[in-house]
Amino acid sequence: MRLVYTLALEAPSILWKRAAVLGLSSWLIPFVISFLLFPLKKPIAALFETVMNLILLLTGGALLSVYFRYRPVALREAVLVGALWTGFNLLFDYPMFAFGPMQMTVGKYYSEIGLSYLAFPALAFGAARLARR
Repeated sequence: MRLVYTLALEAPSILWKRAAVLGLSSWLIPFVISFLLFPLKKPIAALFETVMNLILLLTGGALLSVYFRYRPVALREAVLVGALWTGFNLLFDYPMFAFGPMQMTVGKYYSEIGLSYLAFPALAFGAARLARR
């Protein structure tokens, strides 16, 4: 029950400007890299998906490190920032996949791309728990 206790006592003070700029970066970095790697998608789709998931995790880890630079890591704040970045990524993807050149159905989008953004709060949770040890 210690987790519940620490979650209840933490008062996250999110640095909104930093979280927003890094949230944009959490979308932009993998997006740019995906364009560079896009020729792999048709001939080796599984490799493309694996590499993009690794890039998403590496980007999230690096940006979380930047977000918490020179500050103590708070579990709730980390998860909230990760959730915020998930929302940003879904929001920024929407025009590309709903109306843009890479149109796909909602089901296909979430099964291929959208659910992978849940890596941000999951990674933030794990990283914050490790940082508190």
